[in-house]
Amino acid sequence: MSLLSLSPLDGRYASKLQRLRPIFSEYGLMQRRVRVEVEWLLALADEAAILELAPFNQVQRSKLRGLSANFDEPEAMAVKHIEARTNHDVKAIEYWIKQQLMEDDKLASAAEFVHFGCTSEDINNLAYALMLKDMREHVIEPLLEVLITRLRELSHQFAAQPMLSRTHGQPASPTTMGKELANVVARLVRQQAQLKALPVLGKMNGAVGNYNAHVAAYPEVDWPRVSRHFVEGLGLSFNPYTTQIEPHDNLAEHMDVLKRIGIILIDLCRDVWGYISLGYFRQRRVEGEVGSSTMPHKVNPIDFENAEGNFGIANALFEHFAHKLPISRWQRDLTDSTVLRNLGVAIGHFVLAIGALGSGLGKLELDPIALGADLDSNIEVLAEAVQTVMRRHGLPEPYERLKALTRGQRIDATLLADFIEGLELPDAVRADLKRLSPGGYTGLAEALARAI
Repeated sequence: MSLLSLSPLDGRYASKLQRLRPIFSEYGLMQRRVRVEVEWLLALADEAAILELAPFNQVQRSKLRGLSANFDEPEAMAVKHIEARTNHDVKAIEYWIKQQLMEDDKLASAAEFVHFGCTSEDINNLAYALMLKDMREHVIEPLLEVLITRLRELSHQFAAQPMLSRTHGQPASPTTMGKELANVVARLVRQQAQLKALPVLGKMNGAVGNYNAHVAAYPEVDWPRVSRHFVEGLGLSFNPYTTQIEPHDNLAEHMDVLKRIGIILIDLCRDVWGYISLGYFRQRRVEGEVGSSTMPHKVNPIDFENAEGNFGIANALFEHFAHKLPISRWQRDLTDSTVLRNLGVAIGHFVLAIGALGSGLGKLELDPIALGADLDSNIEVLAEAVQTVMRRHGLPEPYERLKALTRGQRIDATLLADFIEGLELPDAVRADLKRLSPGGYTGLAEALARAI
């Protein structure tokens, strides 16, 4: 960790984000650019109509693919030295690959087919698509699955634990803690499915999306077929209609899903923070931790606060990406380039937030006594049940009579029992209503929590 880092992602939180460095660092971008360039060269060599580029044998193919598979930091620095001269990052990759080919007599003749027919954006859009795919498959989807599993476990664990609801912040019909967590699980599962269903798009069609140079050199080749086969061979989905850039609509769709996940989890963080404040949850103490620099007694909900803050930063960036990236003047402007380089920043804050949330959930201990006391001191929440039963049995003005008894005032169990006793209801119904308590008035909450 460097104490001089400008970003906390590379300073304070560096140790928590190691898994992102091979994906979103400049090295990660370079390595994927090399992969795209090499795979395009191999695809061209496999096209029979391109007579000037002989097919590569297995040894040669292995050596070419090794350029990306074995690409390391010293080689990335060699590319940067070339870039210092060219002032163009993709051209530096092209020149570096050509240098490697020129050092092998059997590959040297293929050097001028490196980057053949390509604009820089052909390479960049596919490199970023591979980054996005790796991020989804190896980072976000596993983290999300672990989080959903943990929340589902808590939902089942607390399925039967009654708690007072608070609509508009006021006492309302009871629920269970498990059902409230089940609501979050259901929301996340829906977004998880949408994320998994999204394709990752890429294009390879030249300077303005029309295969101009390709057709000029080899008019007999079916370039859309070659391009589709190549892009799909990278594990991506082919976008046949673009300008110079792949239009980033697909990237915006990913950002929107991640933003919605972040919003759901901010909602969870705030709710749990509130439940800790109410005493519904206690937090297990960690030996050596300090809650306040002046108040020794405090165990602050810092994990949930940290998560909320990091989700907020991530979502602000996701929002900008989704709004800005699909807009490009005419066939291409460069405003997307510097924005795309911050993808790792947004994902870094998102990953930090999920980690903090998971840590916070792991420290929670439910306090059933506090939950029960809150329920028992709000007998008036049973007014809903009483007036609804009165409706069933045809009693006049049930809502209005309960409103007069309970609205804006506290009542106790005796007062409510006396009210019920005076109702013209069957004896068994009156007895059932009298036995009803806030903790027992949770409807199907337990069953719903266990079913998630």
